[in-house]
Amino acid sequence: MKGKNRWLLPEGIEELLPQQAQQLEQLRRELLDLYRSWGYELIIPPFIEYLDSLLTGTGHDLDLRTFKLIDQLSGRLLGLRADMTPQAARIDAHRLHREGPARLCYLGTVLHTRPEGFAASRSPMQVGAELFGHAGAESDVEILQLMLATLDLTGVSDVYVDLGHVGIFRGLARDAALDAEQEAVLFDALQRKAIPEIEEFLGQLDLSTVQRERLAGLATLNGDAEVLERAQALLDGSGSEVQAALDNLGHIAALARARLPRQPLHFDLAELRGYQYQTGAVFAAFVAGSGQEIARGGRYDEIGRVFGRARPATGFSTDLRTLMQLGRREWPAARGAILAPAEDDPALQEKIRMLRAQGEVVIVQLPGQGGGIAETGCDRVLRWDGSEWVTDSLG
Repeated sequence: MKGKNRWLLPEGIEELLPQQAQQLEQLRRELLDLYRSWGYELIIPPFIEYLDSLLTGTGHDLDLRTFKLIDQLSGRLLGLRADMTPQAARIDAHRLHREGPARLCYLGTVLHTRPEGFAASRSPMQVGAELFGHAGAESDVEILQLMLATLDLTGVSDVYVDLGHVGIFRGLARDAALDAEQEAVLFDALQRKAIPEIEEFLGQLDLSTVQRERLAGLATLNGDAEVLERAQALLDGSGSEVQAALDNLGHIAALARARLPRQPLHFDLAELRGYQYQTGAVFAAFVAGSGQEIARGGRYDEIGRVFGRARPATGFSTDLRTLMQLGRREWPAARGAILAPAEDDPALQEKIRMLRAQGEVVIVQLPGQGGGIAETGCDRVLRWDGSEWVTDSLG
């Protein structure tokens, strides 16, 4: 039985057949060209690194998703990358040493111990962009714009954008002097918007009525732009950290509306994706029929500190395979190839060289090969007409 099943792949690990691979490669090239047109430079980080470098500032969740092994040369623990964002931060902080903004992009396979998030796969092809060295709302909106341009290029339409800010909850938790365990319990309940559970839990804590109302109210602060007005009223007097976060979110929303006038924006102040390492605005993209976000991003300042250089940072990432599945791009029919006979005639070899230089696909028959012409994908053939080699249609 084992011998019969050697072709099986591990659960959550996929491969692409020729047509899918060609489409994905086309998207890859177009996306990298798009990012380059915005000034984002391509980086190619290693697939494997020392574990402590890969997990810098990312929180416990990424640790659980990272495959680990021992380096036979150094004896140190290695990790197979589960996210390329920390690698981009390391490159910006430790290798580039730029004073001004650095715009970096990447595209490559990552590996997860278990599927979760926007990728049902354990080997998603992560594509994304990071902007280091600028702390303003303008850089957050630029990243949001680039994320939406990515979805548009891949044919994903009717995108729903969700905006939030982790600084609001973090500031309220500090104001209420919640310890790490209390903050984690409340965080989990907020993600589920379990309002009765939230109210019961807060009722057990030594908090003022105003503090309870503010923390519980986060679960109800979701909707269109009027959410920001309700948040201002609810959180009035809640401290400078919370007000700064709320003002920052309002600034980002105003810029986004100006630059993306046709894109509906939704706000959810209890949505805290990436809370363990995000430091500011967070955003995600959804489409109808998909319960999980298909792309996400946000601000994660200070992640480069352990690499010797703390810099403001914001970015987004998504899975190219997911976008290819969801996209509605019209792919042109593949042009057929040309079949050439298995002959060593110099004139034939020159003709083949010329055709390939013109962009044609020329497949040379192999002596004694099996299968029919249809398997080769050829719709034309090279034949000798008595004076030169010419291309004829197969009919």
